[in-house]
Amino acid sequence: MAITNNGSATYEGLGKDGKGHVSTGSGALSAQPYGFNTRFEDAPGTNPEELIAAAHASCFTMALSFKLAEAGYSDGNLTTDAKVSLEKQDGGFTVTKSALHCKGKIDGIDKAKFEEIAADAKENCPISRLLDCEITLETTFEG
Repeated sequence: MAITNNGSATYEGLGKDGKGHVSTGSGALSAQPYGFNTRFEDAPGTNPEELIAAAHASCFTMALSFKLAEAGYSDGNLTTDAKVSLEKQDGGFTVTKSALHCKGKIDGIDKAKFEEIAADAKENCPISRLLDCEITLETTFEG
């Protein structure tokens, strides 16, 4: 069984002068502005790399939560930040890295076990598996 979700984007005008809007099928994002200025000039709005970062952070955090529950842990908190890097390479732009930083406070677990489970979640979350770039993970553990 495949789970299918959707998003959409429009772009009016071309190149640097164009302006776009991005939406999700759920309505969580609705006509959010994006364009050259939101991607390269810090204008208000979003950009594809920011959306990938949010997707990766949320997917990894959910995967880690499920891995911890499967290992018998039942209480805690997880917070993940993702930084997605876009670099000019070979005449074009490429997403080269997604750096995850996860803070965890899990009752009854030690730091080594938390890091082991987090590493497994990083390798196996669906967005990590999708991305064709370097993925790093740094953890902060509060016992």
